[in-house]
Amino acid sequence: MTIDTPYGLPSGPVTLAEIAGRTAAAFTLPVIDERLLDRPTESMRTMLLELTERRYGETSTVFCTQYSQKDWHQRLGSGVHTDAIMDRIIHNTIWVETGNYNMREHTALATA
Repeated sequence: MTIDTPYGLPSGPVTLAEIAGRTAAAFTLPVIDERLLDRPTESMRTMLLELTERRYGETSTVFCTQYSQKDWHQRLGSGVHTDAIMDRIIHNTIWVETGNYNMREHTALATA
């Protein structure tokens, strides 16, 4: 799908993924929460590739997920987009492992 874009974006048709990538790339620190909870569609993979490409080596992006790093590639799907996304996420990354601590369970117990 392509759309014509006003508001200072390049003239001519651009894809929705390009707009999303440009918009997300403009944030100081985007936090992508619950990443990989649902299997991404091709358009979501394209948007993630656009986002990681624009931000790679320039600024930070936070990805939060309940899946371990070894499961990310499979959860993203397969193909060239997935390989490119994983290359940009894995290299030049700081990993913060939180273990098995579940804040939702902790909060539920505290309020019960």
